[in-house]
Amino acid sequence: MNVLIIGASRGLGLEFVRQYRAAGARITATARDEAALERLREHGALALKLDVADTASVAGLAWLIDGEAFDVVVINAGVYGPSTAALETPTQADFDAVMHTNVLGPMRVLPQIAEALAPGARVAIISSKMGSIGLRASTAGWLYRASKAAVNSVMKDASLALAGKATVISFHPGWVRTDMGGSGADIDAATSIAGMRTVLASVKPADTGSFFNYDGQRLAW
Repeated sequence: MNVLIIGASRGLGLEFVRQYRAAGARITATARDEAALERLREHGALALKLDVADTASVAGLAWLIDGEAFDVVVINAGVYGPSTAALETPTQADFDAVMHTNVLGPMRVLPQIAEALAPGARVAIISSKMGSIGLRASTAGWLYRASKAAVNSVMKDASLALAGKATVISFHPGWVRTDMGGSGADIDAATSIAGMRTVLASVKPADTGSFFNYDGQRLAW
């Protein structure tokens, strides 16, 4: 199996690398700084320097992966931003940082990987249940919520554009004990990634455009 992980410096992305490598997959993974790239190499991945918030950096991705045929692609890069609730206006700097990474990042990456997908590939974007409109009962982190609702829209459009070539889905990874999720979260990264890998192995073309919990439960938009 040939796997590409976008945003693998730590947390969920690094755990994807660790588990897929343990399963014998060939891994290409991206990170922004040299320390993270070296960590990926130590895990046996081909490490590529990439910053999804930088236009020039992403513009070179297609060239770096030219000739590849990825069976699985996971777009994991993301930031939380401020924890402000609804009606607390974010600063322009915070808005730009969150939206550029969480929304524009995947919109930049998806066209770059389109020609490097194996027939029947699975493409996953790490979103969040916080982006769901139907399941929403809190306004905490409303900028992050807006970005994840937007990236679900990006994923849905990508599923239409890549219909017949790849199955494209969004994931809620669970509330995971990572730097972003905090120490009080529900599950560890190993549990989250094991669940998402199981889903990725089982989805069919008819599932494209769907929103899944890490355990395979379908989520409302």
